[in-house]
Amino acid sequence: MTSRFLAVGIGCRAGVPTDAIVDLIEEALAQTGEEALPVALFTVADKQSETGIAQAAALLGFPLVHLPRLALESVADRVTIRSDKVIELFGVPSIAEGSALAGAGANGRLLVPRKAARGATVAVAISGEGGGTP
Repeated sequence: MTSRFLAVGIGCRAGVPTDAIVDLIEEALAQTGEEALPVALFTVADKQSETGIAQAAALLGFPLVHLPRLALESVADRVTIRSDKVIELFGVPSIAEGSALAGAGANGRLLVPRKAARGATVAVAISGEGGGTP
């Protein structure tokens, strides 16, 4: 059985600097009250060319998983904050919340809803018992 972990979903505008993403991730993780759990970062596959996300993962030492849009679509009914612009561009209501929930697995639940600052968005979900895809 896999341990529980925190799934941090990340979205951003093109070219957002690494420090903006790192700051937002650290702020969101501090709100969880689950500092002892391992952390993995998740985003949509469309963001593979965003160096700010990759550099943030490397700097923080967290694994980064790029999810297919289909994974985010499968949890669309569970996101709490929807963006018309994200729906228009990606066909899903939220990159950050959708990535966090999809990354956390079927029994995951949102701990920190979407936070936005400096062109980046993050959300944090906790995996259910038995884990998900760290």
